[in-house]
Amino acid sequence: MHAASAATAPAPETRFEFGKNWLRFLGTLDEDRIDIATRSLASLLGRESLSGASFLDIGSGSGLSSLAALRLGCTRLHSFDFDPLSVACTQELKRRYARAAEFWTVEAGNALDRGYLAGLGTWDVVYSWGVLHHTGALWQALDNVAALVRSGGSLCLAIYNDQGSTSVRWRKIKALYHKSRGARLLVLATCTSYFVLRGLAGDLLRLQDPTRRYRQYRRNRGMSVLHDWRDWLGGYPFEVAKPEAVLAFYRARGFTLERMTTCGGSHGCNEYAFVKQ
Repeated sequence: MHAASAATAPAPETRFEFGKNWLRFLGTLDEDRIDIATRSLASLLGRESLSGASFLDIGSGSGLSSLAALRLGCTRLHSFDFDPLSVACTQELKRRYARAAEFWTVEAGNALDRGYLAGLGTWDVVYSWGVLHHTGALWQALDNVAALVRSGGSLCLAIYNDQGSTSVRWRKIKALYHKSRGARLLVLATCTSYFVLRGLAGDLLRLQDPTRRYRQYRRNRGMSVLHDWRDWLGGYPFEVAKPEAVLAFYRARGFTLERMTTCGGSHGCNEYAFVKQ
């Protein structure tokens, strides 16, 4: 789900293999998760239907968001990803849940390859959730995708929040994850324990059921907490942006913000829905 050009892509050993994680996630996918993802996409788009619309999924990952767009009624759908295993995962999801959707195409592609992107034309909805900050060239990628939106079309993005020094520390942890197998196991063990204990402490202080957060996590875009933790810890390259910077960047390119959901200053993603004027 994460694109990079040959000129800017990091060495293979420092790039997280998102596709492996998504293939594991595919084993947990069911109709309930698909329904949640469909409703989540509708909320981000601010519309209950994509009937007659075209939808471009940049960095399709598992393919779940593409399937959600299909369920909302889009009539032209294209999914691409830099990671071959993510492409394979999206293709397998399509085979399982939408084999007859001949207008849905899936292929390998690069969000930093302007030649490739130019061949895609323009789209009613261009969507890229949690992808472009892993390209190794965030602002180039943000610029590239703007040209894919037709006049009056929508651009929906999720970009990691800039937490200043905290983001710098997370970048170092993510780089450590890719140093060796031993380092990866250390990061996974340490940070997963931290996530669990932090959540447990907060729940106990609020007198809440500690298991509730995990039972309800799938309500977040239909995702899996364990797969999201692994995705977060391994996700590298890693770039961040303040909402003000993203808004100014797209305002200068003729976009108007329709909706924004911030992560409240945490290490998560800020979501943006723009319209191209």
